[in-house]
Amino acid sequence: MDNDLKISASLEDYIEAIYHIIAEKQVARGKDITARLGVSGASVTEALRALSKKGLINYAPYEVITMTNLGKDIAEDVIHRHNALKNFFTTVLSVETNIAEKGACKIEHIVPPEIITKMLCFIKFLETDPEGANELLQGFTEFCKKA
Repeated sequence: MDNDLKISASLEDYIEAIYHIIAEKQVARGKDITARLGVSGASVTEALRALSKKGLINYAPYEVITMTNLGKDIAEDVIHRHNALKNFFTTVLSVETNIAEKGACKIEHIVPPEIITKMLCFIKFLETDPEGANELLQGFTEFCKKA
């Protein structure tokens, strides 16, 4: 990714929220983002300006917000990392869904793509022998309860 396109964890949260809002409503508005993220209108405006400057969204004050193709690509990458982490936490580590969700939100911004790839490979590996994987995961869950 180009240095100008590196975005902070906070901006990744905004681009992810915008992506989900657009998926639900076709367009996003500042108030939708404020409600979804629980942040102030001023914070949303600042983030929208930053994302627009980087060419990730189309934004003008008081207008609907849409995403550029590059913005969609970045949002989909963030969502992919989030889902991979959450899936690994719940499937392999038997972490409760709400805790896995919170953990994935925090870690998705910093985990290198190579780790995501290895995690997904491990899950696929487990799927090649469901009976053995089930036994392994149950054994791990029991071990954690005793530890």
